Amino acid sequence: MSFRNAWHREDSTVVCIACGEAVSRDDAREYDKHGDRWDRDEKEFEYFCKPCDRARSHSPRQGLEDRLVEAGAGTVDRATFLRRYCALSRTGDAPPENRRG
Repeated sequence: MSFRNAWHREDSTVVCIACGEAVSRDDAREYDKHGDRWDRDEKEFEYFCKPCDRARSHSPRQGLEDRLVEAGAGTVDRATFLRRYCALSRTGDAPPENRRG
């Protein structure tokens, strides 16, 4: 048994964060929203099922998670989030309603 197999419980089930389907851990891919999947200390990973993992963009996402948080992902209504996210994407700054000064 390899170290990886000893570390993972092969009978575990995880939920895909894209489609919500429960799949075997062996049929899933780890997702680390911090972008450093090799630094495992005190991390809880999220998972994609293999079809959703293949469908998502694998482009570098440096700064993406910070931008999503700054725009209010999951905490504001869709229209507000999209307006803030677009403003951040164009300027790299905080959206007008979040600027201080």
